[in-house]
Amino acid sequence: MRVSIVGAGYVGLVTGLGLAEIGHDVICVDLDQMRVDQINAGRPPFYEDGLDELLATHAGNRLIASTDLAGAVLQTELTIIAVGTPFDGEQIALQQVEEASRAIGRALAEKEDYHVVVVKSTVVPGTTESVVAPTLEEASNKRAGRDFGVGMNPEFLREGNAIADFMEPDRIVLGGIDARSQDVMAELYKPFTGVEVLRTTTGTAEMIKYTANSLLATLISFSNEMANLSATVGVDAMEVMRGVHLDRRFTPIAEDGARIWPGSITYLEPGCGFGGSCFPKDVKSLIAFGEQNDSPMRLLRSVIEINESQPTKMLELLGRHFSDLSEVPITVLGMAFKPGTDDIRESPSLEVTRVLLARGATVTVFDPVARKPSEEIFGDQVRYADDLEDAIDGSQALLIMTRWSEFERLPSLLRSDGAQPLVVDGRRLLDADSVERYEGIGL
Repeated sequence: MRVSIVGAGYVGLVTGLGLAEIGHDVICVDLDQMRVDQINAGRPPFYEDGLDELLATHAGNRLIASTDLAGAVLQTELTIIAVGTPFDGEQIALQQVEEASRAIGRALAEKEDYHVVVVKSTVVPGTTESVVAPTLEEASNKRAGRDFGVGMNPEFLREGNAIADFMEPDRIVLGGIDARSQDVMAELYKPFTGVEVLRTTTGTAEMIKYTANSLLATLISFSNEMANLSATVGVDAMEVMRGVHLDRRFTPIAEDGARIWPGSITYLEPGCGFGGSCFPKDVKSLIAFGEQNDSPMRLLRSVIEINESQPTKMLELLGRHFSDLSEVPITVLGMAFKPGTDDIRESPSLEVTRVLLARGATVTVFDPVARKPSEEIFGDQVRYADDLEDAIDGSQALLIMTRWSEFERLPSLLRSDGAQPLVVDGRRLLDADSVERYEGIGL
């Protein structure tokens, strides 16, 4: 198929490259000329595992980037809306979705062929039918369901694993205003075999996305609340969760006797909190949406409250060893909210770093890929280490904030260096006895 994607950000570009990989011809549309030029030159505009290889393969071939939205719609059979939907504190902002819909509608006015417009941006239930479809109709002077199709196809891409998630989906949700819209969307994913495909309404598809992210966020906050209590009463939360994980409902036993460890149980481990562009925004958006519809989301409010307080546990553990942080050299290991990405949005590291600076500490930060976005926030307030060896040099405390596998080298590095800084492990990455001085979340 010939596909156009409005928005060449994280979701749009990953989706575009994935579709190109399975044989479609894709035009990614973006207003940012610099980003368009980067993509066409085969240079990733952001870091994501495997993105550079796919871009090198398909840029200028099956995938091109452009600023010409109308031209892209006229050349394609299906258009995906993958623009941002930020949360403004009261509701998600639909300005970009509305602008994209209006521009697509104007292009549809010039198009004779049947065309399907698919929303992939995360939007609250009802948005596709009550905002996108009417906007398309008004701008095109055509009717949805008769002259063009409309659908909602949520993405389930984990940053750091997005390429693999797209190429090996565990489900495909096709929300459509009618069967014809769903049929065209199904054609898009036809190369994927053996995957559960759920055909449903656009509103249900929108709700599935929010429910999935809210459930995972809830698991994380539940785990952290249990971890905090465990630490208070002298119990190791990692052992507690290990015992919970051995329940066959979480880790079934295969016919050969081997235990199956699903990825979902990684959300049931203690840590310093979740971040990123999805979980915090989506949970807050759903809370606001619930209140607007007279359905208070009491559980989700607690999920956010627990998560927002969790980074302070790192500072509490640090405070057991330093009553005054003034001029104390401290290293923050990991600025990205998770490994495999350079995304630092809502990362627990941000709040911890700000508090350390406010308390007068001399802060060094190190992240294997997220240096540039960190510099954009902290400028010259912190020192940026070039590698792990540089990061630990002269530091009196090391705070592990991101679960980068590179940080597993810490014990051997500290032994060879002879240094004995305090290690505060916010991800329980290391064994407690692998370094001389250790504190960990939930320990």
